[in-house]
This record gives sequence, structure tokens and C-alpha cells, in this order.
Amino acid sequence: MHPLRPAITDQEFALFQRLIHRLAGISLSDAKRVLLVGRLGRRLEHHGFATYGEYYRLLASGDDPDEVQKMVDLLTTNETYFFREPQHFDFLRDLVRQEASANGTFRVWSGASSSGEEAYSMAMVLAEHCLQRPWEVFGSDISMSVLATAQAGVYSQERISGIPPASLRKYCLKGVRAQEGKLLIDSRLRQRVRFAQVNLTLPITGVGHFDVIFLRNVMIYFDAETKRKVIGNMLPCLKPGGHFIVGHAESLHGLTDCLRTVRPTIYQKPG
Repeated sequence: MHPLRPAITDQEFALFQRLIHRLAGISLSDAKRVLLVGRLGRRLEHHGFATYGEYYRLLASGDDPDEVQKMVDLLTTNETYFFREPQHFDFLRDLVRQEASANGTFRVWSGASSSGEEAYSMAMVLAEHCLQRPWEVFGSDISMSVLATAQAGVYSQERISGIPPASLRKYCLKGVRAQEGKLLIDSRLRQRVRFAQVNLTLPITGVGHFDVIFLRNVMIYFDAETKRKVIGNMLPCLKPGGHFIVGHAESLHGLTDCLRTVRPTIYQKPG
């Protein structure tokens, strides 16, 4: 812990647990106290606050919505990488091949897109295999800071190991001079991917309907009630016959009766 940063009391930590649950649906366990102090301590220093209670009062006052967003950005975990859990991208590839002759735009939603690697992985699969019909990828997250990274499409070279070599050559540009050591997603691919802020715990409007929704490795941070709420908010956006995919450590068992299991982690809405 930073030597100049104040300790957080049990009461103060409980206030932040309730606040982040109300704002983002995240259940912050008691084990995350050190994480919270490490990430929010800088904001206390920035404002010159002596206690976490003072910082909480600023957030709760509603007078500084930008600071509330900064707090949410700092407390949401954003671990991701290209082609994470590759079996799901193999499933997406096979699906678009099967549905190549269907009408309409094939739309895929990365529901917790973080810094964009999942959404761009989807786009690479669709660019390669969805050749007979138009397609779109939509990526959403509650954190504005990771969405800014996603929209820029610039990543460090060490983060790209999961990208197949052919896709790396075709859809990625190697940074030069000031961007040396970086990789840029090709603009033709970036133009097919749209990012926007969405809070999945609130009613969702204006995003349209999707053939496939990925919601992977995020529900592990929600309690059962929040999981049911999130799934209930997202399912109206899934087309009949569409597929809903969760992470390998997750399951929708007991959370909804509106989907049937295709295989572990992959579900389908009746057509």
C-alpha cells in the first residue's frame, strides 16, 4: 500500500461495495479491499481528501458525474486478449458458414468488450468467413476508458499472440516510429466495428437485434440476482434462433428458461 494513503475503514469499504453494486452490478468481495485501496487511492490524492469517506461523499452527491465514471473505470476488471477461449470463435466461424445464404445483416454483440480484443477477433472471423452477406460487430462496456482504447484499435505487440498468423498479416498494421512496438487494427476492419457504453444492469434500448451475443467472463463478478437481471435485459436483443455464449467458467443454469443448451457455454433462443 502507498505509505501516504489513508487506510479504509470497514464502514467506508461497505459504502463502496454498495455503490459499485448499484452502479455496475459488481459484487466486490471483502478480498478486494486491497484492490480498491490501490486503485482509488490516487483519486483521494488528486482531490486532496484525507479519508475514503470524503471521496465517497463526493461520488454520492451527484455533483461530479465524471468522477463517478472514473471510479467505475478503476473498479471494473478488464482482462482480455485476442481469440480468448478459441472454441467460441470456431463456433462463430462454423455458424456464419452455415448461414451464409440467409437474408439480412449478420450481427454479433460483444457484451463486455473491454478494450476491444474480443470484438476485433469476431470481426476477423466474419471478414474471413461471412462473405455472402453484410455483417456488423457491436462492442459495449460500462467503462469509458477501455472503450476509448477499443475505438483507437492500437495494442502492444505482446498482446497479439492469439491472432492467427494469416489474420495478423491481413488485418493488422505494425507500428513505426512513435508507434513502434504497437499494432494497429486495419481501418477497413475498424469501420465494421462499433463501440458504445452500455450498462447491462439497466434496460437496454437502441442497440438492435443480434444473431450472436457473447457475454463472457463478466458474470463471475455478479451475484445471482444481478446475473438474472443482466440476462433478462439482453435476451430481447437476441434474434429468435440466435446464440448466446458465456465464458468457460460460467453457466446460465438456473438463470433463465428462455434458452436451450447447445453445448456447455453455448445457448440458443428458440426460433
